[in-house]
Amino acid sequence: MKAVLLAAGAGERLQPLTATQPKHLLKVAGKPLLQYSLEAIKHAGINEAILITHYRGEAIQNYFGDGTKLGLKLTYVNQPEILGTGNATGTAEPFLEGDFVLIYGDLLFGVEAIKTVVSKFKSGKTAAVMGVVPVDHPENYGIIEQTPNGTLKRIVEKPPADRAPSNLANAGVYVFSRQVFDKIHQTKASSRGEWELTDAITMLAEEGKTILTVELSKDDWFDVGRPWDLLDANVWALKRMEHQVLGKVEEDAHLIGPVTVAESARIRSGVYIEGPVFIDEEADIGPNCYIRSGTSLGRKTRVGNAVEIKNSIIMDGTHVGHLSYIGDSILGEKCNLGAGTITANLRFDDKKIKMKIKDKRVDTGRRKLGVILGDNVKTGIKSLFMPGVKVGANTWVGANMMVEQDLPANSIVLLKQNSEIKQKPA
Repeated sequence: MKAVLLAAGAGERLQPLTATQPKHLLKVAGKPLLQYSLEAIKHAGINEAILITHYRGEAIQNYFGDGTKLGLKLTYVNQPEILGTGNATGTAEPFLEGDFVLIYGDLLFGVEAIKTVVSKFKSGKTAAVMGVVPVDHPENYGIIEQTPNGTLKRIVEKPPADRAPSNLANAGVYVFSRQVFDKIHQTKASSRGEWELTDAITMLAEEGKTILTVELSKDDWFDVGRPWDLLDANVWALKRMEHQVLGKVEEDAHLIGPVTVAESARIRSGVYIEGPVFIDEEADIGPNCYIRSGTSLGRKTRVGNAVEIKNSIIMDGTHVGHLSYIGDSILGEKCNLGAGTITANLRFDDKKIKMKIKDKRVDTGRRKLGVILGDNVKTGIKSLFMPGVKVGANTWVGANMMVEQDLPANSIVLLKQNSEIKQKPA
């Protein structure tokens, strides 16, 4: 049995992070999102996978190559246009001979999930098995309706909460027989102009084909669709990884709880780390820093003297200048923060923080959320970012700026001030 992973989307809701890299390569706990799915495939005994790519597909292919390092054989198929999950699945048809696993490539789930779904498929005659997961807000997901004996009747996309047929959402993990391709060919474009896989599944069910569901643990599944989801996914991954300290830890540095320090990383004197924390290769931390739980520091990151970082993702090559505070934030690759940069992560009125997603203000549901910086952002000394602000890639923020609203990419933002110079009295 082969696996198919859908990794073609542009991840627009994850902007500005996805302006310069595909969402499937965004890292949590030091590994790209897509790698967690590939490792779960391997754990389930599957050795071949087909990756359906489009947006920055060459970056995905360059990162994973032929899959040898993961013990997999990888084939890459380009989806010419982003035309929905049904269309994307259909592009894999020429490369498949029999039953196959299908996974949405921007999900995180426990390594046993695929094995469980495959086992259910093999246990009886069925056209498909799909993973489902209980959710608190069914209006945000594709929700399943089942018969009394547990077979699928239909999938209802984002129903009003009071009319949802259940609280079980499509988890994006399936096993299909080749019958699904016949239905994909019969589907019609949705109102968004896309061919949806869920329509093909519903057609199978309406035709009387047996489609079974497997409930996955709510605590073992993540849909990473918005920037703050990455912070939750990072903590999820940090708590499940095996931690080890391999790098240089100087005298008087303190590592408390589960902490990973990569072999070429350096932790200077006076650093205090509370796990779970991940510190990648060639990172240089300290002296006299406080790294709090839920933090991942990427390759070649530099954290200067007297910096505090809490529950944040600092991506590869980013430098955080001394006397700075980074809380509940995501900093893209190769950013350079001037001394005294502060990311505020709590509203003065203590209300939930809102963030602009695709031109709409969205309640994040989070009481604490800092800033999201795209790649190559630079800040001057004593710059301050208010909660929920996003800054586009390659933007420079001048000294003493207080940033209260989102900033576009490729901008320079400077504070103008009036000064007066007088002659001292005699």
